[in-house]
Amino acid sequence: MDPYVVVLAGFGVVVLLTAWLPMLVKELPLSLPIFCVALGAALFAIPDLPGVAAHPQEHLKITERLTELVVLVALMGAGLKLDRPFAWSTCLLTWRLLGIAMPLTIAAIALLAYALLGLGATAAILLAASLAPTDPVLASDVQVGPPGEGLEDDVRFTLTAEAGLNDGLAFPFVNLAIALAIASQTGAPWFGHWLTVDVIWKLAAGVGIGWLVGRTLGWLTFRLPNRANLSRTGDGFVALGITAVSYGLTEMAHGYGFPAVFVAAVAFRSVKRGHRYHEKLHDFIEQLERLLMMILLVLFGGALSGGGLLQEVTWVVVLFAVLTIFLVRPLIGWISLAGRDQPADEKAVISFFGIRGLGTAYYLAYALGHAPFEQPNLLWSAAGLIVLGSIVLHGVTVTPVMRHLDRRRSRLNSIREASAVPKTDLQHDTAQA
Repeated sequence: MDPYVVVLAGFGVVVLLTAWLPMLVKELPLSLPIFCVALGAALFAIPDLPGVAAHPQEHLKITERLTELVVLVALMGAGLKLDRPFAWSTCLLTWRLLGIAMPLTIAAIALLAYALLGLGATAAILLAASLAPTDPVLASDVQVGPPGEGLEDDVRFTLTAEAGLNDGLAFPFVNLAIALAIASQTGAPWFGHWLTVDVIWKLAAGVGIGWLVGRTLGWLTFRLPNRANLSRTGDGFVALGITAVSYGLTEMAHGYGFPAVFVAAVAFRSVKRGHRYHEKLHDFIEQLERLLMMILLVLFGGALSGGGLLQEVTWVVVLFAVLTIFLVRPLIGWISLAGRDQPADEKAVISFFGIRGLGTAYYLAYALGHAPFEQPNLLWSAAGLIVLGSIVLHGVTVTPVMRHLDRRRSRLNSIREASAVPKTDLQHDTAQA
C-alpha cells in the first residue's frame, strides 16, 4: 500500500474531524486535544501501518518548524480575541503571572529536574524554560471568546494575555541554557551577549516591531479611503499575512518573533476595535489553528505509542511530572496573585490552568538543534509526560470549572440587580410621599 495514499486519506479524516469533533465534545467534560492524542496513539499502534511515528529527537528541524507554525497562528488568534484594551491597569493579574510566577516557576522546575532527574544545570534550565510558559494552542478553552462577544471576565482575559506573552518571555531562558551549553564546550564568555542581545534587544525588538507592524497594517486596513482599505476585501486570510509579516520582519531584525505576533495582533485590533472585520480574521485563524493543532496532536499521540517518546519514563520522572503539574504552577501562581482583591476560586483557576503543550516541544527542538545537551531522550520523555498529563487533566476539568465560575458570576449579577430594584422603588415611593 502506498504510504502517500494512506497519509492523504488520514489527512482527510483529520480535516473532517476538525469540523465535527468540536460540536461533539462541547457538552462533554472532555476536550478536543484528548481525542486527537488518543486517535494518534490508536492509529500508530496498529501493526504494519504504512509510515512511522518518529521520535521528535530524530527530526528536530521538522518538529521545530511545525510546532513553531501552530504557536504563531495561536498567538495571532489570542491577540485578535481581546476586546479589552491592553494596558498596565487592565492587565495587573497578567503582569504578576509574567513577572513573578514565570521566573519562580522556571527556578522551581530547574531545581526539581536537577534534584530528581539528575540533570546538569544547563539541561535542567532548558527543561524548566520549555515547561514554564502556558500554551496558547491548547489553552483555547480557558481563553476569551471571539471578538465582540463579551466573554471576557478577569479569569479568561488573564489566561489569554498570559499565554500570548509568556512564550516570548521564555526565550531568554532557553537561550540562557544554549549559551551555557556552548560555553561549557568552548569556554567563551557568554553573559554580556546573553544580557544585551538575548534579553534586552530581542525582547525590545519583538515588542517594538510587532507594535509597529500591527498599527501600520491596521491603518492600511481601516483608515485608508473605502475603496483602498483591506477590510473591504472581507478575506480572513489577511490574518495569516499579518502573522507572517510581523514574525518575519522581527526575526530578520534578530528579535523574538513570538511576542511580535501577539503584540501585532493587539495593536492591529486597537486601530478600530469594534470593526466587524476582526470577526472574519479571527474565524479564519481559529479554523487554521484547530486544523494544525489536530494534525500535530495526532502525531504526538503517534510518538507516544509508536515513536518511543516515553521510553525514558521511570517512577522518578512520574514524580517530577506530578510535582510540576500539581504543585509548582498552582502554588507559585497562587503566591504571585497574593494581595489582589480577587475571589479565591478565580485565583485558584488562574493558578491551576497553566496548560503545557506544543510550545514546550518547540523550545526543546529549537534548543537541542542549537547546542549539545545531556540526555535529550530523558528531556523529551519528561516533557512528553507532562504535556500528556496537562492535556488530560486540564481537558477533563476545564468545562465544569469554567461553567462553575460562569454560574457563580451570573448568580452574583442577579443578586446585585435584584437588590438594586427595591432600593430604587423605595426611593421613588419616598419621593412621592
